[in-house]
Amino acid sequence: GDTVHSSSDGQKFETRVHTINARHSSKYFGLSKGVVAYTLVANHVPLNAQVIGAHEHESHYVFDLLVNNTTTVQPTVHSTDTHGTNHVNFALLHVFGYQFAPRYKDIYDTVRTGLYGFKHPSQYDDSLLLKPIRKVQKPLVISEWGNMVRIFLSLALKTTTQSIIVGKLSSYARKNRTKRALWEFDNILRSLYLLYFIESLTLRRNVHRAIGRGEAYNQLRRAVSFANFGALRFRTEGDQQIWGECSRFLTNCIIYYNAVILSRLLEMKLSNADETQAQRLARVSPIAWRHVNFQGRYNFRLTSQAPDIDELVEKLSLYPISLIDRLD
Repeated sequence: GDTVHSSSDGQKFETRVHTINARHSSKYFGLSKGVVAYTLVANHVPLNAQVIGAHEHESHYVFDLLVNNTTTVQPTVHSTDTHGTNHVNFALLHVFGYQFAPRYKDIYDTVRTGLYGFKHPSQYDDSLLLKPIRKVQKPLVISEWGNMVRIFLSLALKTTTQSIIVGKLSSYARKNRTKRALWEFDNILRSLYLLYFIESLTLRRNVHRAIGRGEAYNQLRRAVSFANFGALRFRTEGDQQIWGECSRFLTNCIIYYNAVILSRLLEMKLSNADETQAQRLARVSPIAWRHVNFQGRYNFRLTSQAPDIDELVEKLSLYPISLIDRLD
């Protein structure tokens, strides 16, 4: 509909030089170390990104990516995989006007152990397929709401980051009242989302589509960053951040180039009243790089003529949409 549905996902990169934030991960780096490029993607476009350590939990940076997004594209629904979930993200994103819509690896087990209600489980009919596991501690949330507002205010004023807030809350004892109240508030919102996720086929499709677009972007950036066999050789975290922004800039250039061509081609099909071909073309992704030469020599001193987009579109219109779709 009119909703901007974004997603965020981390991509692992090995580091040749062991920087401060480089950490071991035998699953991805073997005996080497690496970092994670965590990116916010909306409709194929990378809006914001941050390089974090491989040992850091991705869910601690979801809120930061959304709030620090300074583009004119502002998502209202955000999805992640299971690594982007924790005990507070539903609450934090809800307070700041975002709908958190994660995709869980095992949705059946998540629903079986993650539903909470405002009544005791024994008060629900035994014939129900879904029942809460326990009653929400509503008085605890109400009594600690003032302390939770202070946390939300610190995040709104950007005097601290979500990663620091979540890290401090995680270090508190489990019996800490503010921590428990924030978790209870999160449990309410997560339970509502799980029920809506089960009921709405449209929501499930949108969540999978948004995460799939983020994974497609990661594949494109992997192709862009293949120099040095994909291993980073920077000595400081600042250089890593610059690399992350440069790779995001290059991928944005490729996505824009593809989107311009596809848009012109779509306009041509619509002007020719070719509705069937236009509908198929509208679903073609701009994430494609077979026609892009990543290797070679670049000279930025010479002025060269810009490519003639109209000529490219004219030649591309001679091919069936099925061949164009294979570029995706």
